[in-house]
Amino acid sequence: VQLQASGGGLVQAGDSLRLSCAASGRTLSYLMGWFRQALGKEREFVASISRGAINTYYADSVKGRFTISRDNAKNTVDLQMNNLKPEDTAVYYCAASQTPSVTMSHVHYWGMGTLVTVSS
Repeated sequence: VQLQASGGGLVQAGDSLRLSCAASGRTLSYLMGWFRQALGKEREFVASISRGAINTYYADSVKGRFTISRDNAKNTVDLQMNNLKPEDTAVYYCAASQTPSVTMSHVHYWGMGTLVTVSS
């Protein structure tokens, strides 16, 4: 499985941005999600979505602002980010896991990150 994230950029506070993760290989059986890592901080969980795209889970810091979705036919996972804040500035990583943990405690595959910068 290979993951490629895209869609990052520079936006202003309050703006929206949509990240996309294209997967190659069979990801239908994987829990998919997004993590982020700000400069000088540890990588943190952002959101996850179940195999059938029925269940989603979010970090408290993004709940109500971010929406994760997946299209298994296209092998893509998106992260719609609304009302962005400067503290959302980070490199965002797409992830895939076969471990049944909503916070993706064990990630099997990581994508290359995409930088999101939110100016105040």
